[in-house]
Amino acid sequence: MAEERTTAQRERQGLVVSDKMDKTIVVQVERLVPHPVYKKYVKRRNRIKAHDERNEYQIGDRVEIIESRPVSKDKRWRVNKLIDRPVVR
Repeated sequence: MAEERTTAQRERQGLVVSDKMDKTIVVQVERLVPHPVYKKYVKRRNRIKAHDERNEYQIGDRVEIIESRPVSKDKRWRVNKLIDRPVVR
């Protein structure tokens, strides 16, 4: 009987800040970390390049990204699903 290998893929939620590249979006992920001295929570931001196969996500979308195999030099994440899209008036 073969054992199934499952890896714990990290998931992050963030805001799409750029969609100018082909099949790639840049997602800004914010997290709160406690300051080592003052114990106040501080926002930390990371900008992650994620694979968007169909170029369907736009600036302002809130998306969930999931860790994957390396797609290119900088891309190690892919878009899992759309969480929220802002309403355009």
